[in-house]
Amino acid sequence: MADADNKSGTGLSGVARQLIFGWAMLGGFVLLAVVAINMASVIGGFFGKPFPGDFELTEVGVAVAAFSFLPWCQISGGNVTADIFTAGASKRAVAFFTLLGSLVALLFSVILIWRMYAGMLDQKEYGYTTAILQFPHWMAFVPILISLALLALASAVTLRENFNSVVKG
Repeated sequence: MADADNKSGTGLSGVARQLIFGWAMLGGFVLLAVVAINMASVIGGFFGKPFPGDFELTEVGVAVAAFSFLPWCQISGGNVTADIFTAGASKRAVAFFTLLGSLVALLFSVILIWRMYAGMLDQKEYGYTTAILQFPHWMAFVPILISLALLALASAVTLRENFNSVVKG
């Protein structure tokens, strides 16, 4: 069963990978939109018509994009590692450390979901908005919470895959 549901793109892991990849691509488009807004603001500034609220949209867009990349980094193994410490270790030891990393990522993602959700509710309750565009702060939390949920999913998938690697040796 584990071999049929692995990194090859089949089963639940494959569906999770496709969903997470699509979310990361969406984050990339958000980042491209931020760049376009900044370009429009700079060019407009030359003609006395800068893009209003460009820094507010940049702030929200970069945060949303950065969080959207976290699940992809986790599921693709793109997180930073300290290979110097494991260069001479066995494959099983490396798999064990990777398993621990997946467990820590899962725990942190759950804690972040909990606290970011509370933060979103606070922002909504207080009615905080951006100064120029009057964009409600809490709305930026929604895609970030989706990213964190996908990070938890990615962590669970990599945890399972790494558990199988540790068990099989």
